[in-house]
Amino acid sequence: MKKVLVATEKPFAPAAVEQIKMVVDEAGYEFELLEKYAEHADLVNAVKTADAVIVRSDKVTEDVIAGTDTMKIVVRAGAGYDNVDLAAATAKGVVVMNTPGQNSNAVAELALGMMISLARNGYNGKAGTELRGKNIGIHAFGNVGRYVSQIAKGFGMNVYAFDPFVSAETIKEAGVTPVDTADELYSTCQYISLHIPANDKTKKSIGKEILGKMPKGAVLVNTARKEVINEEELLEFMAERSDFGYISDIAPDCAAEIAEKFDGRYFFTPKKMGAQTAEANINAGVAAAEQIRDFFEKGDTSCQVNK
Repeated sequence: MKKVLVATEKPFAPAAVEQIKMVVDEAGYEFELLEKYAEHADLVNAVKTADAVIVRSDKVTEDVIAGTDTMKIVVRAGAGYDNVDLAAATAKGVVVMNTPGQNSNAVAELALGMMISLARNGYNGKAGTELRGKNIGIHAFGNVGRYVSQIAKGFGMNVYAFDPFVSAETIKEAGVTPVDTADELYSTCQYISLHIPANDKTKKSIGKEILGKMPKGAVLVNTARKEVINEEELLEFMAERSDFGYISDIAPDCAAEIAEKFDGRYFFTPKKMGAQTAEANINAGVAAAEQIRDFFEKGDTSCQVNK
């Protein structure tokens, strides 16, 4: 009997665990749960006898993968998968998948919610600004970017997008105005919603040069990864541009310095909150279980990220 391990230092909601287990049980597999583990070694030991593993932000490192001869697939319940060592998994023949789109609406709603909060000065009683009529640029038009565009249009914003991997026609079909370059996007929009992945090309790619192209009253909204921001240059830019605000759903390493120097111009969630809704929690977990079932029963690798 195949064993499916759900290993989550930050647990799924109980309703999500129940539905994941239901999928696993119906497939005739053994279900094992590891939650709130204290040491990385706990994860290493638990994976040793598992055929499949579902994780959230847990670090599936080289030693985790090296420690098992049974694991055939690991699924990251969410869109980002930089917490899994793809090279080590590929070398050992382990399939790595994510669950694209399952958290997208939750992340998009958070992005707009944080924008409103900053625009209204954290609801401190002072006059703020409105989103209607403002230009918002979506940097990477994937699943989350599409949801952001839908909600932003509902607020009456003018929506632009740049994504070198998505055709202008596809962007237009979504009712969004495509632009040819990232520079054009940033120079056109007061708000930028950032959705690029963290990789060798994008890490620290958002710095003074591109931010300096943004118009007066600019706000950068980051629901992607903190690693894509050049934090040294961010601090310099915030010092130079008193009209600039930065919002992120994960605090940068320089959060304390931003808080000390730039009161009222930032907002950071206490932890990465994009997928923290009951609906997204269930959707991503169930999708992960279904993908494992379909991998074993049908050989389906459509969501594989280490091809």
